[in-house]
Amino acid sequence: MSGALSHLRVLDLSRVLAGPWAGQTLADLGAEVIKIERPGRGDDTRHWGPPYAHDANGAATSESAYFLCANRGKRSVTVDITRPEGQAIVRALAAQADVVLENYKVGGLKKYGLDYHSLRVVNPRLIYCSVTGFGQNGPYKNLPGYDFMIQGMGGLMSLTGQPDGEPGGGPVKVGVALADVMTGLYATIGVLAALAHRERSGEGQYIDMALLDVQVAVLANQAMNYLTTGVPPQRLGNAHPNIVPYQTFAAADGHLILAVGNDDQFRRFCTVAGCSELADDPRFHSNSARVAHRAELIPLLAARLRERPRDRWLAELGAANVPCGPINTLDQVFADPQVRYRGMHVELPHPLAGSVPAVGSPLKLSATPVEYRSAPPTLGSDTEAVLRERLGYSAADLARLQAAGVI
Repeated sequence: MSGALSHLRVLDLSRVLAGPWAGQTLADLGAEVIKIERPGRGDDTRHWGPPYAHDANGAATSESAYFLCANRGKRSVTVDITRPEGQAIVRALAAQADVVLENYKVGGLKKYGLDYHSLRVVNPRLIYCSVTGFGQNGPYKNLPGYDFMIQGMGGLMSLTGQPDGEPGGGPVKVGVALADVMTGLYATIGVLAALAHRERSGEGQYIDMALLDVQVAVLANQAMNYLTTGVPPQRLGNAHPNIVPYQTFAAADGHLILAVGNDDQFRRFCTVAGCSELADDPRFHSNSARVAHRAELIPLLAARLRERPRDRWLAELGAANVPCGPINTLDQVFADPQVRYRGMHVELPHPLAGSVPAVGSPLKLSATPVEYRSAPPTLGSDTEAVLRERLGYSAADLARLQAAGVI
């Protein structure tokens, strides 16, 4: 059974996370993804360690965990795009491609003849997606943009962390590069939309993806809280600005999350907790009232929740269909029976490590399921094969280019 995108070829010139995340998603869906890397060094994230994958003897390989997270299913081709011969190779591959992904600085590929306007001449059907920190226009277009910066500039850190004046108060970044990952996903959506347009029109197009745009877009309800009131939301720690109670609480022996989403759930919680009178209190009987009287309600609930062990609360509240859950460490996440059942941890054969772990795709398609065809490639492992298969290079051609340092 072929993947949904098995008829497509993607040329991935991107590095680090946002672009490679899009490339990996397209590869999971069946596309052939050819990753272009610098000879000798490759993608910067190959060196972002430790940790590194280990071989059967426990020795660290050259494959960083960071690189492994975003590059499975791809073929690695090393080409020096600063050389005319290298540029010719990439242009020839682009002529056969459906999609190009790149995250060079604005105008960075034009001097090599590898920008969209140059490549569309050789392939008018090409979908060309550029990922930058701030987009192709605007006052910040030439500035470098990294996820940490974008989380701050895009408002996410103003919403994340404990309030000022509380222990540990101050802005905090999210523990994963969320702006990068979300940009990779939006880039994938944009590519799929452009491909759908091409099916009807026969025309390719250009996609301008900016990390800052994406970070602002995914502020979701918090952005609308501001836009509808003119009041910037403040950090609430683990509490929710629009729903109460919807936060962490300390139990007798640990912490749990209580996520009450409606008034019926609040009433069921109060029954389990032995405080049914709170559900009838005019200050707390509706979510709007609970938001208005948050400061009065939360201490009452916190005192009650500290009376019992965490697992007892989880069992009793779960039986009453009150949304709640533990705060798992990653070892607990990957040991969780639901996570295991859903195939969110996979192992892929690897030439250096024997096998490497990977996080499974959340996409569950009934007719065209995700395929894990290969582990992230070692640097340049597919250069000769791709140039032979796709461009018809001979052994003599490859030897000459290799001797010249082009590949």
